[in-house]
Amino acid sequence: MSNDAETGLQQEHRRFIEDLGSFVRSHNCGELNAAHIGREVALAGWVQFRRDHGGLVFVDLRDRAGLTQVVFAPEVSAAAHEKAGILRAEYVIAVTGRVRARPEGMANPNMPTGDVEVVVGDWKLLNTSKTPPFPVEDRADPGENLRLQYRYLDLRRPRMAANLALRHNVAQSIRRYLDGAGFLEIETPFLTRSTPEGARDFLVPSRLNKGAFYALPQSPQLFKQLLMVGGLDRYFQIVRCFRDEDLRADRQPEFTQVDIEMSFVNEEQVMALAEGMVAAVLRDVKGVDLPLPLSRLTYAQALTDYGTDKPDTRFDLKLKDVTDIVRNSGFRLFAAAPLVKALRVPGGESLSRKEIDEFTEFVKIYGAQGLAWIKLRPAAANDAGEWQSPVAKFLSAEEKEGLRERLDLRSGDLVFFQAGAPDMVNAALGNLRVRLGRKLGLIDDAALNLLWVTDFPLFEYSPEEKRFVACHHPFTAPKSSDVAAILADPTAARARAYDMVLNGTELGGGSIRNCSAAVQRDMFTALGFTGEDAEERFGFLMQALETGAPPHGGIAFGLDRLVMLLAGADSIRDVIAFPKTQKASCLLTGAPAGADAAQLRELGLKVREAKESSAG
Repeated sequence: MSNDAETGLQQEHRRFIEDLGSFVRSHNCGELNAAHIGREVALAGWVQFRRDHGGLVFVDLRDRAGLTQVVFAPEVSAAAHEKAGILRAEYVIAVTGRVRARPEGMANPNMPTGDVEVVVGDWKLLNTSKTPPFPVEDRADPGENLRLQYRYLDLRRPRMAANLALRHNVAQSIRRYLDGAGFLEIETPFLTRSTPEGARDFLVPSRLNKGAFYALPQSPQLFKQLLMVGGLDRYFQIVRCFRDEDLRADRQPEFTQVDIEMSFVNEEQVMALAEGMVAAVLRDVKGVDLPLPLSRLTYAQALTDYGTDKPDTRFDLKLKDVTDIVRNSGFRLFAAAPLVKALRVPGGESLSRKEIDEFTEFVKIYGAQGLAWIKLRPAAANDAGEWQSPVAKFLSAEEKEGLRERLDLRSGDLVFFQAGAPDMVNAALGNLRVRLGRKLGLIDDAALNLLWVTDFPLFEYSPEEKRFVACHHPFTAPKSSDVAAILADPTAARARAYDMVLNGTELGGGSIRNCSAAVQRDMFTALGFTGEDAEERFGFLMQALETGAPPHGGIAFGLDRLVMLLAGADSIRDVIAFPKTQKASCLLTGAPAGADAAQLRELGLKVREAKESSAG
């Protein structure tokens, strides 16, 4: 049908539009069942499908709660049946009628309302609709850009409605738990000053103070610490945060954080409170009882076994350090590398050379030059198998025996090796481990494996910035035994920090904070701030710490990530009502957009046009 024809049809149908009048909805479209048979009901929603079966017209009526089949029968209401011929997808209607059982053999076990239908006695057309750019149903796959452009239609789809309902339920569970634990929900400012917290700030020009800028907060970190100095004792907030950083599936320029801070606590008390909250959420929204306390891994052990501080422990492949075994190997790459690790894949001998080549290309994403491997082919009278590999000829019998013992090698195994700088080795093999877990079906997608990672370094060296940066943030306290190391040996200082990890994703992270102004000044010095710069940026915090700051600490959870994982979604964009693309743009509204000249003049700003680079 052409657009002109459709517009004409809509115009013809609009003459049937009525207002609600005295209509009052009695039920939603997802709650009717056999217990309602015989009742008069009133429903309202959108037309999902219309099917004309001769004398009867069937419509699947949809609202946020689900679908109900409604029937227009001439013997019940000839007028209602006749007018039903105008109905099209996404028309908005209200119906009244009687609930009856579906005819024998016609029940739909895949619908919660599939045992019943509503026979319409009267109905109203509340609005018409153009043909939508994609079918409003979960089976449709219109592509994410189209979904984001027409997000208001995408939100009508059952899966999206369910995701946002889940998000609501998670937030309400959190509020109930924290309220019961004596916390106050307190708002903190969105317009504040720029303070370095690891990512770029979004800046907001001030009209009243020309040339000056606010920054949107990357987190409420400093304000929640000030609330503790102010004696509020237990604070939380479900708060929007803003970071101008490169995006991926679990990042957005604006995101939601469950922010928690407590006074007069140590690590154990914060962690117990946090895991109790997550257990309450899982019980409330998933009906899952989470065994407590959660297991723990130190940062060092997580890197050793899994190559990451966010380990997915739903499957048992682990990395092994074999540097000492191959230190004098004839394979020069092994012999010269500061770290050599191996990943044994039981039964992996069946993987093809093409698949191994694909894995080799995959690890290059993480800076690897290649991927060494060994297959242990089944061999008679040799349980460990026959070694097949381009590097096997460089390994001595002693080295092979050492690898066999450390890796517990068996016939049919495949072993991957990575050699080089520790960061690269861990990233390459750690991510390969997860890829193999998925490919080989080792991961139970229904499992929820939570654990704590503790004992993080306080600092890490940034080659790009040529200075030390904070592993968590600049306000994290060192372990009491490591205070002197902040300036003397920053690489040796350990943080009073802790992360909660769910299925390989960091769910939340926190720390005990510096309540000592002297220790906080040492932190700023180690991070490369001059005294003047620290005073300029953080003078208000330092003054507060010098007025009797209590010991305090807290944790923050990514609400979007938590809901994404509980919903089984692939991206946090699927659990946010109006998200941005990976280029931080809004396809629905066209943001970001330019400002007109009058607005810029009021702000005292002038936009410099970007010059196109000349060819050649």
